[in-house]
Amino acid sequence: MINFTKSAIGILLALGTAASTSSIASAQYYDGYDRGPPPRFEPDRDWGRPPPPPPGWGRPGRGRCDPRWAEDKARDFGFRRARVVDVTPRRVIVQGWTRRGPGEISFANVRGCPTLR
Repeated sequence: MINFTKSAIGILLALGTAASTSSIASAQYYDGYDRGPPPRFEPDRDWGRPPPPPPGWGRPGRGRCDPRWAEDKARDFGFRRARVVDVTPRRVIVQGWTRRGPGEISFANVRGCPTLR
């Protein structure tokens, strides 16, 4: 008797799951006419405008020494025709002319561009 009850419950569960899967599979678009499904929704690209720039675009990285700022600081230290010649992860090297002739100054590649002597 117990085996009969277990098998009856198993059959009912199997029929219930089969009925539910067939109803899910048959849930397609049908409006009573011989037309296909509606077109997929594709959002407009904001009236043809280009996408916005990524975050931080056009600004120097936070926590780094901007080469233009290093050149300006070198000019403040008395360098003429200052130009950045090398940027490494640790420092920014600027060369230019001083009163005594050609010179070079190094700045740390961190926020604020502190001078390295």
